[in-house]
Amino acid sequence: MASTRAAIRYAKAILDLANSKGVAEAVNNDMKSIASTIDGNEELSTFIQSPTIKVEVKESALLEVFANINGITKGLFHLLFENKRFEILEAISLEYSKLFDEGNNTEVAKVTTAIAMDAALEAKVLAKIATLSDKKITIENVVDPSIIGGFILRIGDQQYNASVANRLQVLKRELSN
Repeated sequence: MASTRAAIRYAKAILDLANSKGVAEAVNNDMKSIASTIDGNEELSTFIQSPTIKVEVKESALLEVFANINGITKGLFHLLFENKRFEILEAISLEYSKLFDEGNNTEVAKVTTAIAMDAALEAKVLAKIATLSDKKITIENVVDPSIIGGFILRIGDQQYNASVANRLQVLKRELSN
């Protein structure tokens, strides 16, 4: 749990610095890219977590992988190098994005669909979101064929399940009663 607290502290410090330089959004884009790259790449994740790889090697590799990042994000890499804390990089990037969204009254709506969303479904989802939240919403689409059809919408701690799989479960329960 200590690493999560540390990640929050780093994220707050980086956000304060990015805000003071007027580049919070650019750094947020870096953080989203870092989080999704680490999450989607087992090798990179293992490399960052490895206690046997020297921090110098980690820093230079990350600067190569993320060559087009903002100077403040590069500064974070150097700070993690100095403190030997690269293992919390993904957690920091996730925390930063969360804090950035909160500061901008923006919320991420995770929309799970059986296939990638088209414009019609996105319009339906946005209409539902308007009834649940008065914040600016960013949609993140997750594709999961197991839900068969429809969508599952999650905003913060609220969930709205309009999936075919869910309807089938409800029907099965009703028929067995």
